Amino acid sequence: MNEIRRRRRSEFPFRELFDIDAVRGELTTLVRALRSDPTAGGEAAIRTALAKRLKQAHAEGHATAQRWLMEDGSGRRCAERLSRLQDEIISVIHELVVTLLYPTDNPSTAEHMAIVAVGGYGRGLMAPGSDTDILFLLPYKQTAWGESVAEAILYVLWDMGLKVGHATRSVDECIRQARGDMTIRTALLEARLIVGERALFDEMTVRFERDVVEGTAAEFVAAKLAEREERLKRAGQSRYLVEPNVKDGKGGLRDLHTLFWIAKYVYRVHDTRQLIAAGVFTAEEAVVFQRCEDFLWSVRCHLHFLAGKAEERLSFDLQREMAERLGYTEHPGLKDVERFMKHYFLVAKDVGDLTAIVSAALEERNEKPVPRLNRMMARLRRSPRRTLKESPDFVVDHDRLNVADSSAFGRDPVNLIRLFHLADRHDLALHPDAVRLARRSLKLIDQRVREDAEANRLFLEMLCSKRTPDIVLRHMNEAGVLGRFVPEFGHVVAMMQFNMYHSYTVDEHLIRSIGALSEIERGQRADLGLANELIGQIKNRQVLYVAVFLHDIAKGRPEDHSIAGARVARKLCPRFGLSAADTDTVAWLIEQHLTMSSVAQSRDLSDRKTIENFAAVVQNLERMKLLLILTTADIRAVGPGVWNNWKSQLLRTLYHETEPVITGGFSESNRAQRVARAQAEFRAALPEWSGEAIERYMARHYPAYWLRVDLAHKLEHARFIAEAEAQGRALATASRTDVTRGATELTVLAPDHPKLLAVIAGSCAAAGANIVDAQISTTTDGWALDTIALTRAFEQDSDELRRADRISGAIEKSLSGEIKLPEVVARKVPKRPRAFSVESEVTLNNAWSNRHTVIEVSGLDRPGLLYGLTQTLSRLNLNIASAHVATFGERAVDVFYVTDLMGAKIVGAARHSAIRRALLHVLDADDEADAARAG
Repeated sequence: MNEIRRRRRSEFPFRELFDIDAVRGELTTLVRALRSDPTAGGEAAIRTALAKRLKQAHAEGHATAQRWLMEDGSGRRCAERLSRLQDEIISVIHELVVTLLYPTDNPSTAEHMAIVAVGGYGRGLMAPGSDTDILFLLPYKQTAWGESVAEAILYVLWDMGLKVGHATRSVDECIRQARGDMTIRTALLEARLIVGERALFDEMTVRFERDVVEGTAAEFVAAKLAEREERLKRAGQSRYLVEPNVKDGKGGLRDLHTLFWIAKYVYRVHDTRQLIAAGVFTAEEAVVFQRCEDFLWSVRCHLHFLAGKAEERLSFDLQREMAERLGYTEHPGLKDVERFMKHYFLVAKDVGDLTAIVSAALEERNEKPVPRLNRMMARLRRSPRRTLKESPDFVVDHDRLNVADSSAFGRDPVNLIRLFHLADRHDLALHPDAVRLARRSLKLIDQRVREDAEANRLFLEMLCSKRTPDIVLRHMNEAGVLGRFVPEFGHVVAMMQFNMYHSYTVDEHLIRSIGALSEIERGQRADLGLANELIGQIKNRQVLYVAVFLHDIAKGRPEDHSIAGARVARKLCPRFGLSAADTDTVAWLIEQHLTMSSVAQSRDLSDRKTIENFAAVVQNLERMKLLLILTTADIRAVGPGVWNNWKSQLLRTLYHETEPVITGGFSESNRAQRVARAQAEFRAALPEWSGEAIERYMARHYPAYWLRVDLAHKLEHARFIAEAEAQGRALATASRTDVTRGATELTVLAPDHPKLLAVIAGSCAAAGANIVDAQISTTTDGWALDTIALTRAFEQDSDELRRADRISGAIEKSLSGEIKLPEVVARKVPKRPRAFSVESEVTLNNAWSNRHTVIEVSGLDRPGLLYGLTQTLSRLNLNIASAHVATFGERAVDVFYVTDLMGAKIVGAARHSAIRRALLHVLDADDEADAARAG
């Protein structure tokens, strides 16, 4: 035991987290005193005393480890310290148990035990919240002595509050179970002796190598890669998710662990540096592995310390403090947290590169199946090595595109672009050797290559490919070639946007936008609405693809990214080979790429002035078609559930309302015809209704309703209203879940009155529900039909629908006067999360509508915000004619079309200032409350 302790200390040349020898002596004295006192309580009291003192030592050790982590910044060293701390604690418990509680003066062959760390703990690395996975290894079947010792040790560890994974097995049992269970096999792969019988441990490791590992490398590799795929499905397939899982996400620690498990199993190595001798890594790549591992361990250890638990998701509310802990500072255009997360995603990309390198080495050993560029489209084909006709510098090597020799890029640096162009053209996977050589040759892409006409022709063809351009662009990006060839794109590689709206980094969003545009062009997604119909009508598809590729290229700059992006486009488009006219169109599309979405979601599309103002921006039909398609692709690529039928219908309505204005009165489908067509579609979808009933129902809705609402909601509304009327209800609610949006919709039917929206919003706020979208409609006979989208709270539909029923009940009680809403809201509305800060803005404009004053309110979203705004407008004696509610992540943008009580616009600078001050007070209410408490 002393030999193991000495060896452990020589292997970990770090300062002690606490004086373990002093604690050992203190506990030895304590146990002896308790054993000699017949009134002390026996073994249970001894275990309790041990746990209490060791829990204190464990907490002191963790506090010291955190302090040293803040000082030296080494995550791996922190993980090693915490693992060693755990070793020492287990060793102390074992020593006291076997010498004082269950001593054996002359132990039999069965009374021996080795305590073995397995899994991540066996690797000698632990995060603050990691589980302690241990194996009690026995010579053969379990004995009473072994059972008692293991039980006593476990009870102390459990009483300390530690999460312990454990097993008690003989060597034979370990080998038998490892053969049949890949999880146990992986755990034993990293087995490490903590304390106890070394001969027993050595017997197990020898037999494990001989009886389990030998000859089973292909089986192990296949199992680990399948396990990785399943894990990534749960954690998110992209390594560029803006709230990544540090442990299980793509490019996280588990990917590095999987690489090392595979390397250890296949190459029989015990250290990443040994992979250099095995020919898997170069010396530089081994350094990259160590650098990635240390960074990810730093993030994970800080994350656990900061959260006070085993938190693995780097959520928004932790990212800012993490950035401060790790020493990141703000730069022009980039917050400190955005710089930290950019570094994180670059590391995740490096982990992906290392994965590809190991995969290539395994394929060379025939331990892993060969992949394909596009798994959805490629055919399984195996062909011998052959040279491509287009270029002698490239060969097809077993159905993968490779370089003919290592000088291919040096002879002609344009080949760095041609590699990806040919892969797309022939639908070939890229050979890992070619990608690896490309990464090493990035310096060859200089200004001469960037300005080369052939290189730009190849790039433009690839960008506008009718196959799957997003796939080849992603490979090009991950190889580093895309950011080198287009430096402006290189600036946004791995750049996160610190908001809840975008789910991906900027570069990943741009590539996904190209993928969405390609889907539109191939007609693969019926839910992409009018874009599917317009894509075949545009005159120049290259303009559209370039604009989509560049629309967020200027993110991270101090100035407005739309304006700066237009300037970047004017520089890049001529280089790509676009004409001056096409360059102007691309620049305009980028400068206006947010306009159509903003107008569609936050303006009254039945207001003539809205349409005239939008028409003045787009100017001609071709530009509007291009802008609608770009807008659709952009929203579709933001993240899961962001694109939905509501937005699709709003864009369609805006397009068709604007079309006759910019064509001088001519429209491919005038308003009356479109209303008639929508009503005919509605009539055909309700064959069970009589003609008279349908005509009577259709007359209840204004023309704008038929153009703004999609068919599915029209049918739901009709059946809902008919049911309410059949039951004689003057007030009715209905709810449904929308899985694709991650939202729940509540529909309310009630007599229309000025405070209706405020009452609905307040009822939702009192129930803790956050409104993310709303469609407000009134009927010709004085009813309001409002559909409210709420953030989903429960995973299961049954739970979510019960919650929706409770909210609906609260709305009905509020509208019937059973609930005093202001008091309930004041008492129950929770505070907003403090992860984000959004500048509050209130704009009043009389030029956006001919009949109304338009008030646009923008600020940090929170439960109860809409209620506060509508209540304030009511107190200011303003009549809300229509409201347009939208959220973009953490930012709420609510627009109200209002008049005074006489139906006139709001005029006068003093009146405007009073309204602005009152609404800003609502937006900043939480900040003022925080300041008051701090004061």
